[in-house]
Amino acid sequence: MRFLTVNLNALMVELDDLDQTLALLASLRRDPIAGIEEMVPAARTILIHFRPTVQSLSALTEAIARRDVSAQAERGTTLVEIPMHYDGEDLAEVAGMLGITPEEVIQRHTGSEYTVAFTGFAPGFGYLTGGHPSLNVPRRTTPRTRIPAGAVGLAGTFSGVYPQASPGGWQIIGTTPTAMWDLGRPVPALLQPGDRVRFVDIATKNIATSPSESCAGGQKGSESAAPAAVLPASDGTPADTGPALEVVSAGLQTLFQDVGRHGQAGQGVSASGAMDQTACKAANRLAGNASDGACLETVNGGLQLRSRGENVVAVTGADAPLTLTNASGLRWPVPRYQPIALADGDTLAVGEPVAGTRCYVAVRGGFAVRPVLGSCATDTLARVGPAAVANGDLLAVRPVTGSAVVGAPEVPPEGLPTVDEDITLDVVLGPRTDWFTPEAVALLAAQRWQVTPQSNRVGIRLAGAEPLARAVGGELPSEGTCIGAIQVPPSGQPVLFLADHPLTGGYPVIGTVAPHHLDRAGQIPVNAWVRFNPICDFEATTRGAAA
Repeated sequence: MRFLTVNLNALMVELDDLDQTLALLASLRRDPIAGIEEMVPAARTILIHFRPTVQSLSALTEAIARRDVSAQAERGTTLVEIPMHYDGEDLAEVAGMLGITPEEVIQRHTGSEYTVAFTGFAPGFGYLTGGHPSLNVPRRTTPRTRIPAGAVGLAGTFSGVYPQASPGGWQIIGTTPTAMWDLGRPVPALLQPGDRVRFVDIATKNIATSPSESCAGGQKGSESAAPAAVLPASDGTPADTGPALEVVSAGLQTLFQDVGRHGQAGQGVSASGAMDQTACKAANRLAGNASDGACLETVNGGLQLRSRGENVVAVTGADAPLTLTNASGLRWPVPRYQPIALADGDTLAVGEPVAGTRCYVAVRGGFAVRPVLGSCATDTLARVGPAAVANGDLLAVRPVTGSAVVGAPEVPPEGLPTVDEDITLDVVLGPRTDWFTPEAVALLAAQRWQVTPQSNRVGIRLAGAEPLARAVGGELPSEGTCIGAIQVPPSGQPVLFLADHPLTGGYPVIGTVAPHHLDRAGQIPVNAWVRFNPICDFEATTRGAAA
């Protein structure tokens, strides 16, 4: 058992194989350790998020090291049967690699039972282990740019079903009409860790092709996976009978965001949430709302909101000019970080920031937006959450309660990132620093890295004069990633994961931005220059399971 530091509030446990990983996961779920907030299992690792105020890193590693990982993890009782058309683009190629016929591939794939080992990559994507031992094929040399929803693939010893259209490098052997992810179900992800799975060939079995009749174990599918972002923004409060904000201009991108949807890793869903959590909470506080309420997150200005009825709003985050125009056309500037009273017909405009990049708008009473999996955050990668705000939208406002007292004006934060000066971010080295040469680890901190235009809420793509060289070749088995992770693809140019990062990744992470600088990272504009400041050394400890 090996412990790898990920961040000041996260560590990774590396084990010998999947069996040990599942055994440790089962042990930690059966007998939880105080302070552990979430676990992301993968092929040979478990990423553990913990609360340092409850459990120190040293105490946590000691407690985990005492766990028995020799026991065989129990399989679940739920059996999910997935009907398949074996019409995949790679079926013949897979058969050729294995030296058998396509018909034999089908027989081996349907003739064995799988187990959902863990989830990741996308909401509802289950990594299925088990099956016939011969079905061990490498990923495609060049990943496809688009694989359709319902495609069934093989990669290594795993089998899996793509829940939505996405890029991917698995060998596609067929398709299923069964929805892996459907927000219309009480539990959207059809496959849960521990579930047993059996594939059924539609061509040879007399079964219904409707997904609603294809699943055993009490679970049912639906006609198709509902687009996760296509949900009404309103929670039922009619926008035409009470206060509302009309979107005159949505700007470059405006999304609903809050503190995020934590605790959904079991369905393959990461937390997402506001890129600048402090600014989002401050906007709510100033508007008289609970700090975890939904705000509008808008990037690089351009947002214009017209008040229907009387409202009170607050704008925080980036240093952007705010302008209020009344119904008569009179116009004047208004300040950030204080409540702003809007009369009927007033229009609030957010200009282009001079520092930072994201502003947050809260309204007294709160937006009447419907939560998805307990959060109003919009995850742009996973496509979970309310739809992006568009021109002409009418955003209903919840009725104001007597306790909704607006906050006193606050002093805006200083030192927001700009393109004119280097932005320093503290980082914790690891968990895969040993995959890089000593020169590359030193270069990470010594070199300036420029933010490229390809950056977004998923991550900041960085470009440096010299790429980071690896000391270890080959593929890294997919493992959990966290916000702030600095992942390095084969190009050697790092990607800094932000709020909408994938739950798991297959490239080594050389370091992770410390929690206290995550909000700062979320405000970095395109073309800015970043420097990384390591604040503690990479830590790796090898322990016996019973140490």
